[in-house]
Amino acid sequence: MNLREYLAAKAVSLCVIVGAAIVWGVFAYMCGANAFLLWGSEGFFIVIALSYHIIGFAVSHGRLTKLRRTADELNEKYLLGELLPPPADAVEHEYFEIMRSVSRAAIGEVERAERDKNDYCDSVEKWIHEIKTPLTACSLICANGADPQKIMRELRKADNLTDTILQYARLRSTENATTISAVDVCDTVNDAVKSQRELLIAANISITVDGGATVFTDGKALCFIVKQLLINCAKYCAGCHITITAESDTLVFKDDGVGIASYDLPRITERGFTGRNGKTASTGMGLYIVSELCKKLSVELDISSELGAGTTFVFTFASGATTDKPTLQNR
Repeated sequence: MNLREYLAAKAVSLCVIVGAAIVWGVFAYMCGANAFLLWGSEGFFIVIALSYHIIGFAVSHGRLTKLRRTADELNEKYLLGELLPPPADAVEHEYFEIMRSVSRAAIGEVERAERDKNDYCDSVEKWIHEIKTPLTACSLICANGADPQKIMRELRKADNLTDTILQYARLRSTENATTISAVDVCDTVNDAVKSQRELLIAANISITVDGGATVFTDGKALCFIVKQLLINCAKYCAGCHITITAESDTLVFKDDGVGIASYDLPRITERGFTGRNGKTASTGMGLYIVSELCKKLSVELDISSELGAGTTFVFTFASGATTDKPTLQNR
């Protein structure tokens, strides 16, 4: 900012000063002041006004130069609000506080983005380590006779892990919109069961699907949710029986497996949490993604469990988003 720009910014105050000088001159003349006193007072008035503005320009120019230098030297520009010079007057104080609040909000967003990035990298790293297990198992199976059923089981595990990381990536993408349509719950559940057949057979798990309903939701997301619960049962509850019931606006998934400890239950949908059964290799992302999908689809999720007696997941769809279907039974 140069002197001309500064004076242009002070045009209003300069006009007031010039007007005041004219009024004073007229008043002094009307009062019969001699020429020396008249022009001398006018000159003194103008010199004081110009001196005040020149000094103001020098101070402002110095502060702006220092601020510009600080901004140029600062790599994280969003921190500039924390380095602003102290305000000189009440108006500057208001601007100062506003810029400070904007800067702190930006710092908070940067820190949140950094945490999300680190969490994502950690999750991908865990996924890479976990997917090595079925791939290594496939290599060992091929080296020892290549049992087709065992290979299919390990490939299914790898496919499930890939599906999980893709769902996690989609959750993070603001561009990925859900596709809401009429979804037959029993058909979706049966598709999920069929996709996990190899794992369920290997874990000696039996399943009963009862009831029937059509809900308006994202069919792929609902299928993923059911698959994730089936995968968890195959991983932690070998030999259990699963009952899946679809009625009206609810889907109930119940198993009679090992259950979840009361101290773990409030945390099982946290990102990366593996709990008491975490001894089995796991990214701890499955139920977190299930919970986030439910929030995204406005589906209420209620989880209850008793150690040694099994776990129940109740999904309640938004009111008015369902239509009744004829009762179906599959085993």
